[in-house]
Amino acid sequence: MLQDKEKSVIAFSRWMENERKSHLTVRQYCFFANLFMEFHKKNLVDVTPNDVENFKEYMVKERKYSKSSQYLCTKALRLLYKSFRIAPPYNLTAPKRPRSVPKYLTEKETARLIRASSKSPKNLAIVSVLAYTGIRVGELCRLNLQDVDLDEKVMWIRHGKGDKDRIVILSDECAVALASYFKSRNRLNIDNDSLFISRKMSRYDPTSIQRLVKKLSVEAGISKTVTPHILRHTFATSIMRNGANLKFIQEILGHSTLATTQIYVHIDDGEMKSMYEKHKPTYR
Repeated sequence: MLQDKEKSVIAFSRWMENERKSHLTVRQYCFFANLFMEFHKKNLVDVTPNDVENFKEYMVKERKYSKSSQYLCTKALRLLYKSFRIAPPYNLTAPKRPRSVPKYLTEKETARLIRASSKSPKNLAIVSVLAYTGIRVGELCRLNLQDVDLDEKVMWIRHGKGDKDRIVILSDECAVALASYFKSRNRLNIDNDSLFISRKMSRYDPTSIQRLVKKLSVEAGISKTVTPHILRHTFATSIMRNGANLKFIQEILGHSTLATTQIYVHIDDGEMKSMYEKHKPTYR
């Protein structure tokens, strides 16, 4: 184990990059690794189970981490140990994450967001891809021109989460939005293979897309906080409601296990009210 904390974090970052972890994962996990080593001021090999318990208490009482944040932090630290080929303390385990119902937009809200983005061919294409395919924001940012086939109406997601490739289907609406964007993009004579290009003539990063989606949602008059991941939940919830089975949703979203997909097996508010009216007790 390297003695210098900064060198250790840099080595961990490079290891994750070689493992094809996403830019966001590398940044988050390096933050947690730095936090852990700064707290203990020890080499990993010298950290004891008691040290781990103290850090867990620190996460809860000082950092005010939720169970989800504790889970993510512990996952990062276990990977840190793995990168240096050191066995972690037996009690470096994460709490179970709460299985909350995912937040999503109604179909009317999604339609308003799409309309609000239609002033710009690029914005419309970005929102359409997110809303009609359910891909992750990082996957959208990594798309290249050659990944889109408008004739076949498919899109290739390369090196998705877990370094897996998959194909997603483009709806007619999404294909039309992309075709319009391609026309405006081609007029700029951009020497860059990235599908979506920022004003700086470079590839978008996830944070920029998140800001764009939030800005458009405000313009659309949507009171909810809207993120690219909310649009991913919206897509999954919509196709589930329209009859898609779990296996199909798992494949199109790129989930490694069916258990992850099962969070979308829930009843939306409208359906719940309808079911209640149909089955409520009469007490006459």
